[in-house]
Amino acid sequence: MLSKIERRNKIKTRIRGKISGTAERPRMTVFRSNKQIYVQLIDDLAGKTLVATSSKGIDEGTKCEIAAKVGAAIAQKAIAAGITEVVFDRNGYLFHGRVKSLADAAREGGLKF
Repeated sequence: MLSKIERRNKIKTRIRGKISGTAERPRMTVFRSNKQIYVQLIDDLAGKTLVATSSKGIDEGTKCEIAAKVGAAIAQKAIAAGITEVVFDRNGYLFHGRVKSLADAAREGGLKF
């Protein structure tokens, strides 16, 4: 029986085998801890993080509402950096709850994926 972390790592490896980011279409990866949520846009060819943001400093609202604010912030930063299309990497998490609200807010902010 796989533990929760082993299961997530197995899914994460399978996803990363199929997708990668470029400078024109970077990989938007999400990391979710118990208290915070982090998102970054990565150019895998150059091995560089282009844009990043997190929920540090945002205190008001539920975890899903905070994740939506982070999604809107990453969309705003990405468009300011000239990025409009991304490849979404949910990082082994289920597309549900905080991850889904972050993705929906990023789509509403103008990112396409």
